[in-house]
Amino acid sequence: MTKTLNRIGALRDWLMTKTKKGTLEISIEDAQQTIQKGEPLVLVDVRNEEERALGYIKGATFIPMNLLRKKAETLLPEKDVPILVYCAGGVRSLTAAKVLKELGYRQVFSMAKGINGWRAAGYGVVADSQLRPDQLTRYSRHILLKEVGIEGQSQLLKAKVLLVGAGGLGCPAGLYLAAAGVGTLGIIDSDRVDLTNLQRQILHRTADVGRPKTESAREALGLINPDVNVITYQERLTAENALQIFRDFDIVIDGSDNFPTKYLVNDACFFLGKPYIYGGVFKFEGQASVFSPKEGGPCLRCFFPEPPPPGLVPS
Repeated sequence: MTKTLNRIGALRDWLMTKTKKGTLEISIEDAQQTIQKGEPLVLVDVRNEEERALGYIKGATFIPMNLLRKKAETLLPEKDVPILVYCAGGVRSLTAAKVLKELGYRQVFSMAKGINGWRAAGYGVVADSQLRPDQLTRYSRHILLKEVGIEGQSQLLKAKVLLVGAGGLGCPAGLYLAAAGVGTLGIIDSDRVDLTNLQRQILHRTADVGRPKTESAREALGLINPDVNVITYQERLTAENALQIFRDFDIVIDGSDNFPTKYLVNDACFFLGKPYIYGGVFKFEGQASVFSPKEGGPCLRCFFPEPPPPGLVPS
């Protein structure tokens, strides 16, 4: 394994040496001084849109690496003006600089270590997002996914999700939703933490035995992500309170352990038009489904008109 990694490292170094040939790579400090002088210079960011959402150097022209040959001569008409190219870590910019030289640009420089090194050196970046700098860092791996991006993460921070139950299903669901940055998490559960819960209900700790599950869950989720607003309901879900509680949330996740409660969650979501995330576990088997009344799909009662026989019901 070590020999393989060494060969990969040697190959990477060789490729970078070949790419550097004919291209001047300058340090972050030299790049910053050049920018500060205010002399004629075109700053080019060759990262993808998702990466730029995390921040960019002020005044940069954006040309993704895969579009560089196609768009360079349109967006960079002056071939005699010095060009400073940067990416995330300084590798793509070397290739980009080589491409620009092939296109006839005479003074092309690549910034070593990229914008990651720029940040580490304490130099500022700007961002078009309304997210705070610490949020851009915390959720950066989400933002880099084109399926999520800055818009998707912003939607997550605005989302309101209700967890019915803080047990074996509700605990991991709450943990991952909080970590992902869901802005508001509601938890309804009337139980207290028991020692027998601790081998699977991962939001609760030994010191929480005897405490309401909603309290220990709220504390644990707050430690995972202080961005999340946790609203607790230390009560049993009933036909009298379900509609009132569900009304303020966008999605309801059912982690209950009995079919009467699952029917109740299903019915309340149906009448309110809320997406209902159903889950059940029985020994080593599990079930999960999404029911969306607004889209005209089936509901839980369509699949289970009557409760299954005792002993065969996922909880």
